[in-house]
Amino acid sequence: MIRHRPHGSGHPYSVDTEQRFPVVPPVGATATLGIRADASVVAVAGTLEWRPDAGADIERTALTLERVAATSRGRVADGGHLASAAARLSRTAGGWQASTPELRFGGTYRYRFAATHDDGRVERTRWFEFRAARWQQAPDAVTEVGRARVLAGSVEMLHDGVRAWRVRFALPLEADEHVTGFGERYDALDHRGTELDSVVFEQYRSQGAERKTYLPMPFAHVIGGTGWGFHVDTCRRVWFDIGATDRARLGVEAETGPDGTVDVRLFDGSPVEVLSRFLDGAGRAVELPDWVFRLWASGNEWNTQAEVMRQVDLHAEHDIPVGSVVIEAWSDESTFTAFRDAEYAVSEDGAPHRLSDFTFPADGAWPDPKGMTDELHRRGIRLHLWQIPLLKMRPHPKGQLAADVAAALREDVLIREPDPRGGTRPYRNRGWWFPLALMPDLTDERAARWWIEKRRYLVEEIGVDGFKTDGGEHAWGSELVYLDGRRGDEKNNTFPVGYGSAYGALLASAGKAPVTFSRAGFTGSQAHGAFWAGDERSTWDAFRWSMNAGLSAASSGIVYWGWDIAGFSGEIPDAELYVRAAQASTFVPIMQYHSEFNHHRLPSGDRTPWNIAARTGDDRVIPVFRRYARLRERLVPYLAAAAAAAVSTDRPLMRPLFFEWPDDAAVWSAPTQWLLGDDLLVAPVLAPGLVRSDVYLPAGTWHDVWTGEILEGGRPVSVPVPFDRIPVFTRDASLVALFTEDR
Repeated sequence: MIRHRPHGSGHPYSVDTEQRFPVVPPVGATATLGIRADASVVAVAGTLEWRPDAGADIERTALTLERVAATSRGRVADGGHLASAAARLSRTAGGWQASTPELRFGGTYRYRFAATHDDGRVERTRWFEFRAARWQQAPDAVTEVGRARVLAGSVEMLHDGVRAWRVRFALPLEADEHVTGFGERYDALDHRGTELDSVVFEQYRSQGAERKTYLPMPFAHVIGGTGWGFHVDTCRRVWFDIGATDRARLGVEAETGPDGTVDVRLFDGSPVEVLSRFLDGAGRAVELPDWVFRLWASGNEWNTQAEVMRQVDLHAEHDIPVGSVVIEAWSDESTFTAFRDAEYAVSEDGAPHRLSDFTFPADGAWPDPKGMTDELHRRGIRLHLWQIPLLKMRPHPKGQLAADVAAALREDVLIREPDPRGGTRPYRNRGWWFPLALMPDLTDERAARWWIEKRRYLVEEIGVDGFKTDGGEHAWGSELVYLDGRRGDEKNNTFPVGYGSAYGALLASAGKAPVTFSRAGFTGSQAHGAFWAGDERSTWDAFRWSMNAGLSAASSGIVYWGWDIAGFSGEIPDAELYVRAAQASTFVPIMQYHSEFNHHRLPSGDRTPWNIAARTGDDRVIPVFRRYARLRERLVPYLAAAAAAAVSTDRPLMRPLFFEWPDDAAVWSAPTQWLLGDDLLVAPVLAPGLVRSDVYLPAGTWHDVWTGEILEGGRPVSVPVPFDRIPVFTRDASLVALFTEDR
């Protein structure tokens, strides 16, 4: 078998062997055309035809393809980071590619491939077509809403003679301006001198080094001059050259629909005013209940009722208050609606179950989910369950999952993709994990309702308080077809917005707060629950990257944000990293720890303070963690009031210093400091082995919360940072008492 997919897998940062690259080739360049082939293929040839628009004779060129290393989805072997995917063997398929001649404008190229197998059999593909495109002046392609800033003569359109594909333009940058925002970004707060793009992507670990993100937005602040910002009003992919090529220009290139137009909203004013005007269109956070500010605890190996309650008891034993427990490995790992080991009759039509439909064996993993939930509530602890927006197809579905798949097909609630015959078929997940799974269109109200009703009993009868809405990044490919008829190039970025919205609506319809905990999002996600920074190793680099992520997310209107304290993946953090990370997390909106699945191998990889203490042999870990968890409890009223103010005023809860002091260039020397609410200045310790730390105090009078010392701002200061102390200062002297209570 041979296969050619012009668009490839849809991986936004990798070229697959079997695709055309570029997908829209430029005039005057060449294109690479490739296939994947079974091991039995011994030779591949291609035919390329040029059909000019003017009606001249068709030109044919023979293409001889050469063997290349096969890659797909950015990898040389199939598989992903979950154990079940990582264990898969490389396919025996090989890659073959050829380059076209230099491409011309004003006609259509057609091509196909013929493969000779080792038994002499010849196999041919169908014909494929494309047109080469060129950039041309298009002054009317960009509509500015607000004060005009687009540089004259900079607007161009990429057009192939039939339709437009992209538009590009430039905005001015002054010498001292800093550019920030762009959603959740890990590598830095100021992106001046760099390039980036806005596409939802699952970057598993090393987000700061790879400069890719789960939660992009084509929105930015420009700080340091008159003060302004902008949002490219599109859900399609946008690229930004932020003074990298020309320091005086911010280049923007956006995918477009066939009409080749794009709107840009421009905002003038302070950072708060810019953010507020952006949120007028994007939507604002909904205020969440006070309990979200208490400690969240989880571990992927807490996969039985007994283990969950054991861990809860250990919190009590160590006098560490906990407010939320997240259970990831609770379900049958098939339906994601039924607890593992539950016994029930299959709903053949795919209709939702109720609690009374289930029997929970006494010797099963979850003998009494409702009783467990009630007991957690009695202890003042909220429960959240993990979700994934997919119908697994590996192994082959059976039981309730098979019935759900049949119902999803019958009810037409799935995202689709083109098939080889010119129609469509259900889209099969191309992401790293749960490969080939089906994907419900949660951007569609009817499909979302069909999906969430299967989870209603979890909320209304068992009493679940929220959902960890993980994995919103699985929609790959510009050619996908959503239920409203729009394609993936326009809709894929919006999927995680619809995902969070659907689960929030379920909770709200049951009279509960819409507490979702997501890692993926886009413009519009501000209105849907809380977010965390995604999957990372336990390293100092990841710690620094995560603080950047929280601050840039806050700059883009995300109010409720957290991260996995000291990372969730790989080898556990040492005691110093764990404690420094816990200290910083006390002063971000969501304080939570989590650890990945380790197949119950010993020693444990749990990120509980008692496991870190036991593994590292450092007896300071538990008392220091306890001290900060108890401080966090005392801060809840302050945090709740500050969050309410953030929702009503658009002043971020976790606030980069430039929001308060946009005219103070020195704040950019301390980009990973922040205000928590109006009055707490936080300067996390982000490197090992420090006994003193440099802190920049902006203008004003500041009280050291640990010593009570009064310092005048507008200058850097050096402060001691013993193992149990993070630099924190306040403008409100009454808050100092909160920090001295445990001494």
